[in-house]
Formats: sequence, structure tokens, C-alpha cells
Amino acid sequence: MAADKPTAAAVVTAAEIARFAGVTRAAVSNWRRRYPDFPRPSAGTATSPLFDLAEVRLWLEQQGKGLEPSGEVDLWRELRTQYGDDLIAALRGVGAHLLADDGTDIEVPTGSAAITVAGLVDERGARSFFESLAERVITSTARSGGEPMTSPHLARFVAGFAKSSVSTGPATADVAPPTPSIAPSTVFDPACGLGTLLLTAGPTTAERYGQETNPGTGAVTVLRARIAGGSATVACGDSLRQDLFPDLRADLVVCEPPVGVTDWGRDDLLLDSRWELGVPPRAESELAWLQHCYAHTAPGGRALLLLPASVAYRRAGRRIRAELVRRGLLCVVVALPPGMASNHSLPVHLWVLQRPLSNDTERTHVRMIDLTAVAPEAFGADTFSPAQQQIADVPPIDILDDDVDLSPTRYVTADTADYPVEYAALREGIRRLASDLLKLLPDLPAGPGHLDGAPIGLGDLVRGGLVDLDGSAPTSRTDQLDTDYLRGFLRSTANTRRSTTASGGFRLDVRSAQLPQMDVRRQQQYGAAFRRLAAFEEALREAAALGDRASALAHDGLTNGALIPATEPKSREAQRR
Repeated sequence: MAADKPTAAAVVTAAEIARFAGVTRAAVSNWRRRYPDFPRPSAGTATSPLFDLAEVRLWLEQQGKGLEPSGEVDLWRELRTQYGDDLIAALRGVGAHLLADDGTDIEVPTGSAAITVAGLVDERGARSFFESLAERVITSTARSGGEPMTSPHLARFVAGFAKSSVSTGPATADVAPPTPSIAPSTVFDPACGLGTLLLTAGPTTAERYGQETNPGTGAVTVLRARIAGGSATVACGDSLRQDLFPDLRADLVVCEPPVGVTDWGRDDLLLDSRWELGVPPRAESELAWLQHCYAHTAPGGRALLLLPASVAYRRAGRRIRAELVRRGLLCVVVALPPGMASNHSLPVHLWVLQRPLSNDTERTHVRMIDLTAVAPEAFGADTFSPAQQQIADVPPIDILDDDVDLSPTRYVTADTADYPVEYAALREGIRRLASDLLKLLPDLPAGPGHLDGAPIGLGDLVRGGLVDLDGSAPTSRTDQLDTDYLRGFLRSTANTRRSTTASGGFRLDVRSAQLPQMDVRRQQQYGAAFRRLAAFEEALREAAALGDRASALAHDGLTNGALIPATEPKSREAQRR
């Protein structure tokens, strides 16, 4: 058990400010824009700012804003003091403490943190308290640079949808679905993260299985299940490269897979039996996850996946999408509004697949549901019933063209009244991102044109036990080697050239990649610059996606009468007259 760390300045995220002030995160964003004296960030990044807790409390008191002292906020500060930015370790430690499962490898809360935990458990109960703490970790903007996690309200929507028969009922306004007569007895999530989807979907009596690459988050999933009075079996490993449940066939499979991953093991998995619909292209890792989930779906069972909206129309994946439709495996695609995901503001889709009980099953339509105009706050309940005008039952023949576009917005007639609201939201999102982009791009003065110090091979670092290659990217195993410095230099032009095969394919070769030698302080300076560049690239991708959507919406709105050109301001000469 580690000793208490030195006391650090208490900082909070925008989400945490909203919690203890009793307002929404949007209100905090408005305060930052409207009030010049709102406290400036004291740490974090442009997209994940951290604020001094004392300054925020003082400002709220001066402004007369709602401010209720919260033991949970105090605990959050105490956990940051003990665990630093490793929120997963903090959550795992609290869970182990609640279960009196404080093994030697788990650092449980100590001192004032342990006392605060005991008080909150007495006040709320262990389950409610721990779930609230888990939700804080998921929604914390401080984790925006870390692994994505399914937001609780998105998980509740998926769980409600999993109960429904909305995929088979008629497209009428009365689509509140009955519970199926046979509830799923086995639930599986092959990318379970903290277990939000796995533990929310399906009946409480179901057996739950998950797989997760991060041992810490997988351990938290097991703790969450135990504290809730249940159980879950979670294996640690990469589901695509190392399927640790090869014989499992679940009644319900749920998954929000990693997105935009090109190095998912395609070259080693070309002949894998999971690719029933075809080998996924390198840039379509989401379709590899989709087929992995379907391979684990029992006859008559369903797979529900949360995927980026672009998976529905990207050209590289059209053959696999066509096979889904031809074979009648795809039941429903639901387009959800921006803001539902925890780590980005882009819209996502829910795809529902069903493995038929027999080979002669024939599907007459794919149900398309467009909920993009619904405010994310409307999904707070466990179930959500779409209106008749938000549903379209589309025959397969209408989908199987050259594009095989599965975007619900293509088939559901839009309500033109929603155009101004959505367009205004998109413009605001682009404005916000535009202001962030320049802040994220680091100021880099001119250098000498070369780096001193003999290079060292990544392979030597791996063999020396200083670098871990078990995850999706190399990770330092020593405090003398900065992970972000390491990953940044692996993307250099020279290393990219070394890692490109004669056929033009890219494959990282740990034996040939080279890194410049420098002291750890200098490594950290480079690592900080590389982190800002990564955040800049992510914001740039988000801005591009929002820009595409705004442009398409503007063209459509102008041509169908939902939007009109703004009145041109009078010229100065005309104003003088």
C-alpha cells in the first residue's frame, strides 16, 4: 500500500463544477463565455481545462450561483491528492475498499479519503455511491485524452432498446415496445471498459462476460458488478487479436468498440472464421468488431453496437454492409444526436443485428430511426419511444445500390422545423472548435535542424524491458522514458519510411525504429508537444466532420425552404443616406 502523496492544489473539471453547483455543463460553458471574471483554467489543456476549486467556490459565492458543498467533491479532491490523474486506480481502490478486498497490489484510499468514503456510504449506500463515482470518472473532461468510455445515459438508452421489440413492430406512433417473453440469459461485451454497457443491458439475472485490454478498467467492471450484488467474468486481452471466449454464444451482445484504429491486426487475421461477411478493410476496424460481436451471438440473439455515423456510408465498407442487408442480419439502425458519446460531440448510430434461428429466415425491411433532432437530455429514461415520423421501414432493394448507405437520415423524412436548431448547434460547435484549434497547436520555435545524441533502437528498449508492446501502442515501463516522447518519435518520417514494406504497406517493425537519446526532462518537453499535437489532430477531425454535416444541412435546408439566406447588412454609404 503506497504512502499518502504530498498535498496538491485542488482542481476540478467543468463537469465537476456543474455537479456541485447544481447546474448543467452547458450552464458552466455559458458562464465561461459570459463572465470575464470567471476563473481561468489553472491546469489541464484547452479541451480539458482544470480549475482551481477555491477560486471557483469564491466566484460562485460572489455571483450568488447555486453552490451546495458536497462530500463527493471533497472526496474527488482527496483522491486526486492520493492517486494523481490515475482516476481508474482511484476507482479501483475505492471499490476494493468497499468490498474489504484490499490486496497488496491495490492501493486503497487512506487518511481523509477513507473517512470521506465511509461517510458517503453511510449516507447513500455502497452501490449508489460507487456508481456515482464511476459516472464522474466517465464524464470527467480530464479523461478526454484517455480511452473512450460509454456514457451512462447512452448505456441506459441501449439497455432500454435491448428490452424492446421496436425492430419488429409496425411503424406507427405507438411503438412503446413490450418486453420479449424470453429474456436474454447471457450478456457479452468484448470491449467492456468500465462495464457500463455490460452491467446495464439485460436482466439482473443474466450471466455477464466481458473482455478488456486494460486490466485496471476490467477490474473495476468486476468490482461494480459485485458492489451491485451481482457478478461478471472479465478477461484481459485484445478481443480481435486474442479472443478469450471463442466458444461463447450470448443471447445479447453489446459493444461500443474503439474507433478509427488502423492497426487492429488485419494482416494476422485474414483467414479468421469470424469474417462471415468478408474481410474488413484496414480502415474499417469497426466492421471487424461488428463481425466479432455477431460471431458471439447465439441463434435468435441480438447484437447492439454503437458506431460512428461514418461507418454507415464509408465506401470501403459497402460490401460488408451489403452482405448484412442481403442476408437479413441487420434489423435496425438508429441515428442518435450529437453529444451522446462521452469523448466527442459527433453523432453516433446504434446498429441492431439478429442471428436468425434458421437459414431460410427472410427480412422484409430494415427499420431506420432518425433521432438526430432529439436533445440528448431526452434520453434520460430507460426507454425512449420514437415518433411515427422518425421511423422508416426500408426494403432491402432500396438500400442495395452503389453506396449501400445505412444512414437513417437518408430514408426518414426530416422535419424542416428542426433544421434551424441543428444548424445553429453545428455552427456553435464549429465556432468553439475553431477557437480551440489555434490554442492546441503548440508554439514551436526554430531548431538547429538536427538532434544531438546517438539514436537507440526501439527493439533494444523492448528487449531491455523498458518498453511494453502488449497494448495498441508502445508504453514506457520506466520513469526514465516518457511514453508520449516515445510514441511521437515513432511517427517521424524516418521511422515511417523504415516501417513501410516494399509493397507499400505499413507495419511497425520494432527492430528498425530509432529514437534520439535525451534526458528525461527534455523527453517530457517533447512529450507535452506531442500530446498537444494529438489533441489538435483530434479537434481537427471533429471540426471536419462537423463542417461536412453543417455544409450538407445548409444545402439541404436552403433548397427545401427550411433555411433562408440572412439579410445582407446595408453598406455604410446606404446607412449614411
